[in-house]
Amino acid sequence: MSALPIYLDHHSTTPVDPRVLEAMLPFYRGDFGNAASRSHAYGWRAETAVEMAREEIARALGAAKPAEIVFTSGATEANNLAILGAADALAERGDHLVTSAIEHPSVLDPCRFLESRGKRLTVLPVDADGRVDPAAVAEAITERTVLVSIMLANNEIGVIEPLAEIGRVCAERGVWLHTDATQVLGKLPIDLGELGVALLSASAHKLYGPKGVGCLYVRRRPRVRLTPQLHGGGHERGLRSGTLPVPLVVGFGEAVRIAVAEQQAEAKRVAELRDRLWRRIQAEIPGAHRNGHPTECLAGNLHVSFDGVDADGLLAELTELAVSTGSACSSATPEPSHVLRALGHSESRVRGGLRIGIGRFNTPEEIDRAGDALVRGVGRLREAA
Repeated sequence: MSALPIYLDHHSTTPVDPRVLEAMLPFYRGDFGNAASRSHAYGWRAETAVEMAREEIARALGAAKPAEIVFTSGATEANNLAILGAADALAERGDHLVTSAIEHPSVLDPCRFLESRGKRLTVLPVDADGRVDPAAVAEAITERTVLVSIMLANNEIGVIEPLAEIGRVCAERGVWLHTDATQVLGKLPIDLGELGVALLSASAHKLYGPKGVGCLYVRRRPRVRLTPQLHGGGHERGLRSGTLPVPLVVGFGEAVRIAVAEQQAEAKRVAELRDRLWRRIQAEIPGAHRNGHPTECLAGNLHVSFDGVDADGLLAELTELAVSTGSACSSATPEPSHVLRALGHSESRVRGGLRIGIGRFNTPEEIDRAGDALVRGVGRLREAA
């Protein structure tokens, strides 16, 4: 069996940290109870573990109360609950939503679903670096606007949005702000008070936790009331029915704890690896372009395009690397990245976009080998053209 490629696709998913796995294992064995079973010790122990994880995540976000954290199956469900639940709950107040052109499909698709059902939708453009103009948000808001949904950081180009400014605009106009913070939790400090969000989505598997669990922060003061989208038991304050996957929730909490504790040092280390690779590309591959904002971006993100090189062809050359052309949630469709198109790039640059995501377990040696592979791969494609 051949060796696995070097993993550089950390925006898609991350490996479970061994410390997280260790925390989860007891809840598959002796502590296997249902957290909703409140008549015996098995349920009590499970409930205690869930609430400890809820407290850890609330603390990381700066939430006022742990009860503001609602567990879901992941960020996709959290985004759907936020958007569909807000639109339903506020239907009498208004019918207009605002989002951006570079949102994840799990935000854009429910917004478009609501549009197909008669809601009005404004999709804001972004600048050449992928940032939303807060002034454009202010201009888009009307008396009928019920929700603005702008991501905190993009999953393809890593750009960090000016969310605090957007939050102030929404607060002044009395409009709820939702943010998809899936790529940010555990990587950058998050201050809910500063951001001014009413709703925030996150997922465990983007920060070395397990797949299958995420959360939605739902602000209590001023109160945010959503219409549940799942029914059948009234779990999670009535917002999300279903038996909680206790081992996954425990893993989520432990992943957040570790990420926050190591956040500053890890961000510095990963940024150095990214810059190391980018310097190599600049030095040895002419016609290389970095997509997204050069400084307001996630530490592990490097999104590049190469003149005259199609990304799909390059992926075929990079057998020793695990990288991607964009969002894993869009990989089933043959269309090029909607994010790069929104930046206004040429069609060749859009089709040449390559996403490199550097993470916790990558080493300088791996980054140098990745540089070697990119230099060889681009060179072979250009020679063959």
